[in-house]
Amino acid sequence: MGKFIWLCQIRSLVFVLFILSVVDCCLSLSSSSINPTPSCLPEDSSALLQFTNTRSIDDSAFFSYCYPKTNYWNESTNCCSWEGVTCEKATGQVISLDLSCSKLVGSLSLNTTLVRLRGLKRLDLSLNNFSASSILSGFNQLVSLTHLNLSGSYLSGSVPSDISLLSKLISHDLSRNEILEFDSHNFDMLTRNLSKIENLLLRLVDMSDVVPISFMNLTSLKCLSLKSCGSQGDFPSEIFQLRYLEYVDLSWNSLTGYLPKSNWSSPLKFFDLSSNYFRSTIIYTLPTLLEQQSIPSSLGNLTKITYLGFYSNKLEGEIPDVFGNLNKLTTLDFSGCYFSGQLAPSMFSLTQLTDLALASNRLEGPLPTHVTGFQNLKVFDLSHNLLTGEVPSWLFTLPSLEYLYLSNNSLTGPISQIQKPNSIQVDDLADNDIHGEIPSSFFGLSKLTYLDLSSNNLSGIIRSDMLSKLQSLETLDLSTNNFSGVINLDVPSKLKNLTEVNLSNNKLRQFPSFLRSAKSLRSLDLSNNKIQGSIFKWESEGWEQLIDLNLCNNSLTSLEQFPGKNILFLDLHNKLTGEIPPSICNLTSLDMLDLSKNYFGGIIPSCLGNFSRGISIINLQKNSLNGKIPDFCVELSSLTTLALNDNKLEGLLPRSLVNCTLLRFLNLVNNTLNDLFPHRLSVLPELQVLILRSNRFYGRLDYSMATSSFLSFFRRMKVVAASQPHQKRGGYERFHNYKKIMKVTMKRLEIELDLDKSLTDFTLIDFSNNQFNGRIPEALGELNALLVLNLSHNSLNDTLPPSLANMAALESLDLSSNKLGGRIPSKFTKLTFLEVLNLSKNNFFGPIPVGSQFNTFDIDSYAGNSDLCGFPLSKKCGSEEERKPQTPKLVEDEDSAIPFIWKLVMMGPWWLVRTVERDWQRNFTRWVRRIGRKRN
Repeated sequence: MGKFIWLCQIRSLVFVLFILSVVDCCLSLSSSSINPTPSCLPEDSSALLQFTNTRSIDDSAFFSYCYPKTNYWNESTNCCSWEGVTCEKATGQVISLDLSCSKLVGSLSLNTTLVRLRGLKRLDLSLNNFSASSILSGFNQLVSLTHLNLSGSYLSGSVPSDISLLSKLISHDLSRNEILEFDSHNFDMLTRNLSKIENLLLRLVDMSDVVPISFMNLTSLKCLSLKSCGSQGDFPSEIFQLRYLEYVDLSWNSLTGYLPKSNWSSPLKFFDLSSNYFRSTIIYTLPTLLEQQSIPSSLGNLTKITYLGFYSNKLEGEIPDVFGNLNKLTTLDFSGCYFSGQLAPSMFSLTQLTDLALASNRLEGPLPTHVTGFQNLKVFDLSHNLLTGEVPSWLFTLPSLEYLYLSNNSLTGPISQIQKPNSIQVDDLADNDIHGEIPSSFFGLSKLTYLDLSSNNLSGIIRSDMLSKLQSLETLDLSTNNFSGVINLDVPSKLKNLTEVNLSNNKLRQFPSFLRSAKSLRSLDLSNNKIQGSIFKWESEGWEQLIDLNLCNNSLTSLEQFPGKNILFLDLHNKLTGEIPPSICNLTSLDMLDLSKNYFGGIIPSCLGNFSRGISIINLQKNSLNGKIPDFCVELSSLTTLALNDNKLEGLLPRSLVNCTLLRFLNLVNNTLNDLFPHRLSVLPELQVLILRSNRFYGRLDYSMATSSFLSFFRRMKVVAASQPHQKRGGYERFHNYKKIMKVTMKRLEIELDLDKSLTDFTLIDFSNNQFNGRIPEALGELNALLVLNLSHNSLNDTLPPSLANMAALESLDLSSNKLGGRIPSKFTKLTFLEVLNLSKNNFFGPIPVGSQFNTFDIDSYAGNSDLCGFPLSKKCGSEEERKPQTPKLVEDEDSAIPFIWKLVMMGPWWLVRTVERDWQRNFTRWVRRIGRKRN
């Protein structure tokens, strides 16, 4: 019986399904009879086919999601059924054509094709390739057109004026055509004639010729996009108050103007003025008071706003507390302005906000102790402000927060315990004054990929078992704190994703054990710690993938093997002894090698010369290396910096250096090289810094520098001095800067110079402490931008060439301890910038010139020239009275203190030199940095 009932139910269900299918079929037939596909007009079909037949299809030149919609167009079928074509049902007339992203290639010509579609209302040809063709005339014939989209179609030239005749146009999109432009006249016509236009999208179109006031005519606007158009001039604030306006994007232009002063109420949803020059509103009050307003309080009336972007403008003053009613706001970006004062409390009650960016302002005061909003906040960026107080724990409990940036403030600590750690991925609290220990609950942020607590005052010990909980961590920067070590608890490290670690400038005494299992580690900086002993093979087991290793300024004494196999940047400035291990020859990928300031002896491995094909920086200065300099740049070379100074190198300069065509910096100071003046180096086109001081170079200087090629070489030189590379902290940026920064030593005083900046104005020649002889070359007088010339401690003879007086920019001249004679040329008084002069220990005679800077030098400048006379010496010149300057220059101001310092350093005993270094370093550096400014 039960089986029978079951069969009956099945039959009933089948019957019901049959009835439903019949009904559906009938409805479909009825629908098709009511709304049949209209028949396409023959003239429209012909126009469409002619348009496609004059263009080709290119499958390789477009986005992967594009496809050719015209492939199945066929004259034997009804064009109203073609993809992208829509017809009027009653007449069959084509009213809409959408060929966007159809891989069309060819010029945009409409005269004989699409303009025949007289009923066309919508035309979309975006995301095709019209081969940088111009928009030809003919659009005015499409009299019914309401929507025109030509965006991203590689159009060029000027937008034709006949588009302004499309009086029914509602939406016009020409965006993303970077070589298309609007001239002022045609755009003014467009705004006057297209009174119905609602959407005007011109992103990346050149609008630099358009006067912004033209937009005042577009009273029906709902959407205006002018991003990156090169627009400039004063943008009328009245446009922001248009009654229908919902979307405004004026970002990345050069527009000026103000926000509306009052009564700002509109349906705005998106408002972006980023990267312009909009200023704070100025309100004039009686009788003579001026009130500057940062943002009008009526901003709070924009209750439909979802995006507010004022990034990088000239807005300043306090941010008003008017955000309470902006319940739909998702993005608030006021970064890169000049806002000051306290944070607006109502910001912290916004519940829909996902991005809050207030970075790079002058905001101050503490963060609130609790918040009622921010349930959806993903990005919180208040970096580079003046915030104080503690880091509140609620930041780490927000349910949606992923990116936290509070670096470069004045926040203090300690960091509070976190009750419910959230899903934060990036945490940047660098450059504050946070103190205390890292709380253990902090390591519950298990989704962290980036942690930067550098440049704070954190202390204590880093527990490896806690650190291992951050299994997603990729970048760890705890540098410049007071961490005293890492507790190695022999727990298996789970930091498999760690790629960059910076623990520099702490008090670590050993290599952290968790590094051994960081198999993905690519950058490691442990510089400026207290790590002692050796670099053993087992210490670097986890460093196989390293490309950046900085262990400088520790107390390492030996090296068992060079870590890694693919190192690009290696800095081991320590206390390493012995010879440079031959295993260095395995590091064939090196781009920068710094073994400076160690105790390495022996010879320079010859393989380093072979590396010069790929390596750009070799710094071996201040060791005890001996023997000859190996051949560098035997083949094609990338070498830009070679520092071999302060060693015991001897012999000749390798002739192969002439092949180092990219060499910019060569330091050979304080060796025992014995060679003629290296005039061959004049062929190196990039050489800017040549350092020869304190060697045994010899020969007649006037002969060596007589050739035109060498004079050309000196004219392009920035510095020929005593210098050494200087390094900066911070991963890849440090090595990028390494190539530019030089620390120039002058009389035991050091200053930093930037090869790309300071050296443009700082030009120096120092060939002192060698064995050069002959005359001072007349041609030196042609170097009219030279600031410092030091040829002291050689065997130069004959008289001073008067041409040296043509070095009008010269500020320091040291020719002491030579065999020069004759009179000091009176033309030298033309050197009106000269602040340092040392002609001591020569054979000059006759009167010292009087006037200008010569009135400021004391007797130390002329000591050891017994036949000189006149001021400032006590010896009179014959029967003439001593010639004293009428108004001698005082040396008590900051600028003129430098000659005094210089002379003390040159003439004083060692203890006095050290005193001068300590007390006057800052003044000396200011003098050098002032060089460029004096003539600007």
